[in-house]
Parts: sequence; C-alpha cells; structure tokens
Amino acid sequence: MIPIPRKSSPDAKRMIDEHKECIDSMKGVAGNSVLKCATPGDTTTVTGGIHEDFQLNRVLLRMRAQPAKGKLVVVCTKVEKEWRIARLSGIRGVPPEFATDKVYDNEQDPQHDIFLMRLEEFAETDGFPEHFREGWKRRDDMWTVT
Repeated sequence: MIPIPRKSSPDAKRMIDEHKECIDSMKGVAGNSVLKCATPGDTTTVTGGIHEDFQLNRVLLRMRAQPAKGKLVVVCTKVEKEWRIARLSGIRGVPPEFATDKVYDNEQDPQHDIFLMRLEEFAETDGFPEHFREGWKRRDDMWTVT
C-alpha cells in the first residue's frame, strides 16, 4: 500500500505542487479535475496530474472513498460569484456547515484548499488492509479509517 505522505515530506510537497498546478490550469472550466490543461481553461489537451502521478492518484482515490459524513465540499453561495468550503453532516436533508470563513471568487481555489485540509486530516496508513471491514452487503466495506 502507498502511505499518505505527511505534509512536511518531499513526496507531499511534490503532490501539493502538482495538485496546485492542475487546479490553476483548470480555472475557467466548469467543475474540477486534477489534470493540467495545455492552455489554461481549455480542456482540449490535458496531461499530468492523476494521469502521470501515481501517488497523487492513489491519495485522491482514498479521499474520495470516504463516507459522506464529515467530507469537505465546495458550496456556491452566490451563483457564479462566490464559493465557500463546507463539511457534510452525513444525514440526508441536513445542510452542510461552513468549515471556514474564507470566501472564494472561483470554484477551483477551494478545491486545492480542501486537498490540503484533507491531507492533514488523514492518517498516514489510511486505506491499509487492516482497516477493511467485511460488510459489502450492508454497504459497510470501508477501506478507510473512520
């Protein structure tokens, strides 16, 4: 298994820089993907990111595999003008609570900040086989630390 690197390690620094480059190249594109656009804002030709950085790909997959409860998301507070980071309650019908007071003017920047926040929240051994619980019929087959 590939451990989730600590923020102070060279691997983490490389992943953070790659993630930031990808996010910055996606400004102007609706949605988010961790790939580099050849021309910023134009997804005709994309390279790098999760296609070329195996460790970044694995870490993002583990982050995405987490249950909804406590997950950080981007919330648009003013259509096409303002976005904030919120945390999901995990209960249907209960709105997410804002995690920070910071307001963003595009939808890509909060994605990078969420990546940094989640990188700090995750245990280095998150997703290792010892965390697996048999229970796929009960939708309880978590490969992540809870």
